[in-house]
Amino acid sequence: MKKVIIGMSGGVDSSVAAIVLKDQGYDVIGLFMRNWDSSINNDILGNPDLDNNICPQEQDYNDALKVCETIGIPLHRVDFVKEYWDYVFTYFLEELKKGRTPNPDVMCNKYIKFDMFAKEAKKLGADYIATGHYAQIKDNKLLRGIDQNKDQTYFLSQISKSQLENVLFPIGDMVKDDVRKIAEKYNLITADKKDSTGICFIGERNFSKFLSNYLPNQEGDIVNIETDEVVGKHIGLMHYTIGQRRGLNIGGNKDRIFVVGKDLDRNVLYIAHGDNNEYLFSDAALIEDVNWISNTKPDKCTAKFRYRQPDNDVIIEYIDEKHVLVKYPQKVKSVTPGQACVFYQGEECLGGGIIKEVYKNNMKLWYV
Repeated sequence: MKKVIIGMSGGVDSSVAAIVLKDQGYDVIGLFMRNWDSSINNDILGNPDLDNNICPQEQDYNDALKVCETIGIPLHRVDFVKEYWDYVFTYFLEELKKGRTPNPDVMCNKYIKFDMFAKEAKKLGADYIATGHYAQIKDNKLLRGIDQNKDQTYFLSQISKSQLENVLFPIGDMVKDDVRKIAEKYNLITADKKDSTGICFIGERNFSKFLSNYLPNQEGDIVNIETDEVVGKHIGLMHYTIGQRRGLNIGGNKDRIFVVGKDLDRNVLYIAHGDNNEYLFSDAALIEDVNWISNTKPDKCTAKFRYRQPDNDVIIEYIDEKHVLVKYPQKVKSVTPGQACVFYQGEECLGGGIIKEVYKNNMKLWYV
């Protein structure tokens, strides 16, 4: 009997993934990863999710433990707090300092879930590792999950082809409603548990308050890029991203207002009015740290420049092993440095990289 070590997060997806594996005849063992010291900042910030003095991460572990007891598999626990800090959280802070908008989930998959976790699983004698991701592997190709609303291949784009060997995604061919129905059938405590949202180490905390513990706020002007008029004050450039509309605290305007750029040297946040303002659009981007999962490296394919964005037709120009120039003459809105650019050919996820620079009409957009 083949042994599978599955990452148990305390959510419904990993819970049902474990059931599917067990029904398929595998020897299934759960492994819970503690990636963040939840006591950090609690005294300073408070945590609205605290229930009977149990932090959310500990509650997740307790839920995972109850699920494993219900379905009859053991659960181990491993501490990756230092590794997560070194490889994910430090990266997150450094990117923010550069004025970029990082995606820590992409790096968590690369360095923690499919590296550190896999090594720990081997110690437990794993033939395979598994997670509750909505993705599929067929014929050595990484494919989108059947549930297009939940597909998570975007977050797997920095994983190497070798890291995906001996990996199982048991619910990749299922939709979320069916996953919950299975959880209800087995009376799992996670059946009605809401999906986690936002950045995992922040959870339901106030983002600005959390971040101020690590990066000092530096207030500055908010400037209308079209008129050069100062229209307000920002609380620190790290708190804003290109295309952001909410939280600007600029009143008295009928038109919708969007963040269109940042000037780190002058500490200025630029805004513009209207959903289709020209300052929101670009037609090319330089992508760094490009990782190819597929053997296919096309000149034309589709790409997502952020999660839940529709596919965009793109042309790829290869610069070197880790850099490509991606062109999209039809123009795309709010392409943001620091975010992942992920390539697709049909249902296959080819890989991806990190957006470094953004261009329009052959000129680098200095304001992003």
